[in-house]
Amino acid sequence: MSEITENAPDLSVNIGGIKLKNPVIAASGTFGNATEYGGTFESPGMIDASVLGGICTKGLTFVPREGNSGTRIWETASGLLNSIGLENVGIRNFIDNDLPHLRQLGPAIIANLSGGEADEYLEGAQMLDKSSVDIIELNISCPNVKVGGMAFGLDPGTAAACVSAVRNVLKNKPLMVKLSPNAPNLKMVALSCISAGADALSLVNTFKGMAIDTVNKKPVFDGITAGLSGPAIKPIALCMVWELYAALLDEGKTNIPIVGLGGIANVNDALEFLMAGASAVQVGTSTFVNPHTMPEIIDGLNIYMTNNKINCLNELNIRNKK
Repeated sequence: MSEITENAPDLSVNIGGIKLKNPVIAASGTFGNATEYGGTFESPGMIDASVLGGICTKGLTFVPREGNSGTRIWETASGLLNSIGLENVGIRNFIDNDLPHLRQLGPAIIANLSGGEADEYLEGAQMLDKSSVDIIELNISCPNVKVGGMAFGLDPGTAAACVSAVRNVLKNKPLMVKLSPNAPNLKMVALSCISAGADALSLVNTFKGMAIDTVNKKPVFDGITAGLSGPAIKPIALCMVWELYAALLDEGKTNIPIVGLGGIANVNDALEFLMAGASAVQVGTSTFVNPHTMPEIIDGLNIYMTNNKINCLNELNIRNKK
């Protein structure tokens, strides 16, 4: 990563009252808890994770989960299908064993809170609220969990009920809600989440998809369907961010930050999301192909903004221009 000069543009962004040094965030489920890519002080990783704006944890549930059986990852044309099933160590183990290391790295820590039932969300939220994480990302949009998960994020009423319940038990942390692209009316789900207390929105989660094993003549995944991510979904995800920002503009709610994600693989992809109305971006699947994607995007944003005499991120939003 190139050296930042004294006159470098301001890449910082505020998400729910938390300042991130830049808008590039490692997406949940793709960066582990940073030890594989970011390393530790004793064992350097593939990248310097301290340069990132934020790190979203792996999806966390109140009790540990083993995840789904059978095939979990399947490569597709310009994409990836995953059916991990929220395998994780549980929130208590995360707080005790993983969070101290993450806190030492420097970026904002965003805990992705997942669950199967409403009570599980509430118990997890209360525990994370007392921890040192910076932001809670409420995942109501996971397409490969049999109960809960995506079901909460498909309907405005159920989404609002879930968000409101979690918001009511949070005393210390801002709440970001991760939305499903599979919702029949994403705009109404988003607005209902804001009314219920969301401080920020992240979109999109993976699209529902599947694959068939033509040799064995059966679906690849034990759960039949899985979540599609990667460059294949980027144009659709970008459109959804554009349309959601338009909806927030109409409602006078552009103070609610949008964190855009879906197939971002380089600085141009990130710029498109920021120009479409996103305040920050999350990068996921591309990290599997190129572990240096996020530092390269941060470097590219500095270069682009410097060359175009853009001082801060808000100036990138093309609908902010008169």
